[in-house]
Amino acid sequence: MTSPKPSLSDLKIHRAPQSQKSIRIWPIVLVIAVLAAGSAAGWLLTRPKPLEVQTAVARETGGGNTAGTERTVLDASGYVTSRREATVSSKITGKVVEVLVEEGMRIKEGQILARLDDTNVTASLQLAIAQLEATKASLAETRVRVQEAEREYQRQKSLTTKQVVSQSETDRTQATLLASQARLRQQEAEIAVAERTVDSWRQQWDDTIIRAPFSGIVTSKNAQPGEMISPMSSGGFTRTGICTIVDMESLEIEIDVNESYINRVEAGQGVIATLDAYQDWKIPCKVIAIIPTADRQKSTVKVRVGFVKLDPRILPEMSVKVSFRETAHAGAASAATTGTRAVTVPKAAVFQENGRDMIFVIRDGKAELRAVSVMSSGADEAIIGSGVSGGERVAIVKPNGLADGVPVRDANK
Repeated sequence: MTSPKPSLSDLKIHRAPQSQKSIRIWPIVLVIAVLAAGSAAGWLLTRPKPLEVQTAVARETGGGNTAGTERTVLDASGYVTSRREATVSSKITGKVVEVLVEEGMRIKEGQILARLDDTNVTASLQLAIAQLEATKASLAETRVRVQEAEREYQRQKSLTTKQVVSQSETDRTQATLLASQARLRQQEAEIAVAERTVDSWRQQWDDTIIRAPFSGIVTSKNAQPGEMISPMSSGGFTRTGICTIVDMESLEIEIDVNESYINRVEAGQGVIATLDAYQDWKIPCKVIAIIPTADRQKSTVKVRVGFVKLDPRILPEMSVKVSFRETAHAGAASAATTGTRAVTVPKAAVFQENGRDMIFVIRDGKAELRAVSVMSSGADEAIIGSGVSGGERVAIVKPNGLADGVPVRDANK
């Protein structure tokens, strides 16, 4: 039996009919893909952009310094003040006739600074002296009269004993003697009064001469000849002082320290001061005293710092920055207490929040807010006892919007 002959119809491909279900799935998949792509694009466009921050690496310091060295535990600022400073005035109201000082003049205690008009006081003093001399002259006459009355009384008493004169005559001479003696005592008392009057006018005359109460330097001249001066303000053009004197040997630094850091300061503690006028000059000082009261308005405690050695370049009211020092063994004890190795970070990285020292650590692209323990701080760096490890990056500039968990981008990478 022979096979059938091939034909062109044998080459036709037979396709199975497509199911209606598969045809319906494709549009759904396409819509889902479009929605997913739109959501991804929207998230990319609306997601918050990372904040750019400046960072620095925390450096491990090994937990302490070498023996004998010191470090800064607190920085503060204040002003140079003087413990002895006075605006010299007069005890009386008068017209200035002469001023013998100028600004910058060095004077000694008791030196004459100015003179007031003493015309009226001098006239009164001369009158009191004349009255004293007159009283003394009359006293000499009274003494002679007393001696004469005493001799007369003795004669009359003798004659009465001999019954030459009557008793009444003797009584009269005795009364005369007693009156003379009383007059003598009265004049002696008047002389004492006259002498006190002279002393009073001499004191008033001396009050017209204004002298320096202590040695120092004149920092301001407040009155001129011809002006009126008074120990109290009386309005108008009346001055209340001749000049201001400052004792340069009493200069010291006055600082207001925040209550949160006063525990880092103690009497006798070493201090390094830097005047704004001489920023390269490190002046050794020490804490004199901590005033045992706080200012409730400013939440500060006043600290007095004295200079180890005074210098003519140090002037009152100069602005000064101070660094309170701590010995190495105290710092080592602090590090041992924390049980961690200290690290050094830029001082700008540490900030205050709710009374605590805080810092931002940049980790995995996000800012992490941490509380830290500041062991000491200098002009540019701070030593951290706990809260930050060596090698971690910390934010040294706090841009607006930086908070815990906020995405950030390290500008130093």
